[in-house]
Amino acid sequence: MTLLSLHEVDAYYGEAKILNAVSLEIGAGERVAILGRNGVGKTTVVNACLGIARVRSGAIAFHGVPQSAIKHFTAARCGIAVVPQGRRIVPGLTVRENLALGAAVNRPGKWNFDTVCELFPILLERADTPGTAMSGGQQQMLAIGRALMANPDLLMLDEPSEGLAPVIVDELAATLVRLAAEKTSILLIEQNFSLVHRVAQRYYVLSKGTVVEKGSAQGMSIENLKKHVAV
Repeated sequence: MTLLSLHEVDAYYGEAKILNAVSLEIGAGERVAILGRNGVGKTTVVNACLGIARVRSGAIAFHGVPQSAIKHFTAARCGIAVVPQGRRIVPGLTVRENLALGAAVNRPGKWNFDTVCELFPILLERADTPGTAMSGGQQQMLAIGRALMANPDLLMLDEPSEGLAPVIVDELAATLVRLAAEKTSILLIEQNFSLVHRVAQRYYVLSKGTVVEKGSAQGMSIENLKKHVAV
């Protein structure tokens, strides 16, 4: 069953066209990655789904519902949660309070403070610590935990490995595979080949706002992808 679909989407910020006839889809429980250099439109795919980037032609649907009915401030209620690039932990709030923000939509599901802390035990240890006082890897756990508190059907992660040590990236990969096994679909926006290869089942490559390659992650050639992704 298709969960999210984009069909020949053109997306803009103001008069600047960023996406050009982009088509992709994610099935229920599926793990899909979008790769590409900085500035090619990867984040704009997320923003188009959330109504932040303007879709002038083409169609986006989530659970069969047109994107026009979904805005960034209602996305979590509809079942989409985003782990943004840079994590965006709220300053001045503790770990516990940052997690509570994710639960504000009151969607039913397995994820709550206790189950998120089972997934990331460090969050329980640091529950009353300011979220911004933690290490980068711990903040990424908090950002993912906060998104899970919304009990999403689709988890979108924008460059989650950025700035993380390789050992933390390994832990992140294992966590994302576990989440997908529990029927949370994942859209992974990433440049780290190793993370994509371990997590994604399928991939799309963007270049200048256009899908230039797609396929099975297990069969992808890293050398071939480098011509689209490596700087």
